[in-house]
Parts: sequence; structure tokens; C-alpha cells
Amino acid sequence: MTGRIAFQGEPGAYSHQACCEARPDHEAIPCRTFEDVIETVRKGAADLAMLPVENTTYGRVADIHQLLPDSGLHIIDEAFVRVHINLLGVPGARLSDVHSALSHTVLLGQCRDFLREYGIQPVSAADTAGSAKHIADLCDPSQAALASELAGEIYGLNVLARHIEDHDKNTTRFLIMSREMDLKRRGKAGMMTTFVFRVRNIPAALYKAMGGFATNGVNMTKLESYMVDGTFAATQFYADIEGHPDDRNVRLALEELNYFTSHMALLGVYPADPKRR
Repeated sequence: MTGRIAFQGEPGAYSHQACCEARPDHEAIPCRTFEDVIETVRKGAADLAMLPVENTTYGRVADIHQLLPDSGLHIIDEAFVRVHINLLGVPGARLSDVHSALSHTVLLGQCRDFLREYGIQPVSAADTAGSAKHIADLCDPSQAALASELAGEIYGLNVLARHIEDHDKNTTRFLIMSREMDLKRRGKAGMMTTFVFRVRNIPAALYKAMGGFATNGVNMTKLESYMVDGTFAATQFYADIEGHPDDRNVRLALEELNYFTSHMALLGVYPADPKRR
């Protein structure tokens, strides 16, 4: 192992799967919360953090965009992980034995068709891998878990039904974060730049701020707003763009953005995952 990478959840969580796929040479360190993941890296107990930011079925992951700007960490990579949902049961159980399935609410909502078809009652839990661990402890063939195959391997459960998600392109985007930003790397599939900003209190400020990206031919792949400081009056924007700040068109667009903003902070410059194409 060349380092340690922290993730949120129990061993076998989809974030753990992301760690194994994106950083197989790192030891994966489970943490209770996203805040714990960030703090584990900040204090040096891990080298990297693996954090989910959005899913093609569920949308953005709550809280993450609030945590990133003040985390003290920087995005150095992204990873797109195909999320396959599996029905896991105790050894000896059959699909026909299962009356209920335990998992995180998000996962339950991603395989409604399967659960309805087989008359399986969905039961909400705190997380996916924790559900698999709980089912293994129960040893009840009538109860199963919805989780990754990795979770099944870790907790000694059998796959009763494989890849049961409703959408066949169910994918989660993860950000890999470090204490240091690396501005020298270049990716074969291009570069991504992520930043947050607040516009100045002038008419049409957001419209004017975005104009620089259009006139300079910079593709903005994400723009989201969220409240800050517990008030409706303060709005911060989170943005992903294609390119590197050293690229002339990106530099010019960011210079124009800076003119119309009261605050702007760079969160990361990193190679685009080839899977985003």
C-alpha cells in the first residue's frame, strides 16, 4: 500500500468500492460522517478523501457542496463509479424467501420496480454496507439487504439477485481530495476546474459574470446555487468548467468573473475522468 484514502460509511459501501477502483494501491479507511472523512485527511491520518458529489438517478449528494469550500482540502481527481445494486441474503436463502429488504433510502428508491415485482417490502436504514452487516448478524432468510457485491463478500452474504437497479446507467461521481493542490498535472481526457463564488450586489451580476465563459468558449458543466450563513440573502455558487486556469480562454473567463464577484475560491484543478465523455 502506498497511502491511505478515507471514505464515509462501513466497509463495503459504494464509496469503499470507489476507493478500490480509483486507488487500488491505497488502504481504504472507513469514517462515520463526511466531516470525519475531511478531518481524517486534514490531520494527516489519511492522504486522500473520497467524497460522492452526485448520482445520475438521485442527483447531488446533500451537504457535500456546503462542506467542500471550508474543508481545507483540494480536488485532485474525479471518479465515475457505476453503481450496481444487488439483493444480498444469508447463506442458504432464496429469492422466494425474502419478504423485506434493508438499505439506505436512496438505494431503495433506485430499485422500486424490482421490489414491487417480487413483493419485497423496502425498509430504510442509515447506509448500504451497514444494512448488509445487520442482515448478516440477523441470519434470517426472510430479510435481505440492498448493497454492493463488495459488501456481500465482506459480510458473507450471497447475491440473490444481481444488478436490480431501475436505470442501467446508474452512476455516482466522486471527488478525490488532498491537502495540497496540484496545478501541474494534465489529463489525456482534458482538465476540469472547480470553484465557488458569490456575485456582487449589482443588477444582472450573475448574467454578466457568466458572459465571460460564453464569449471565451469555456464549457461550464455544472452551476449550482445554495444558501450560506443561514440566510436567504446570501447565495454561493458552485461551478465546474472544462479546462485549466493556465489555458488562455479559461484565464480570461475567470478574470471577467472576478470583476463581478465579491468572493471566488478555487477548489481544484484536476484531470477529467475519461468516463465523463
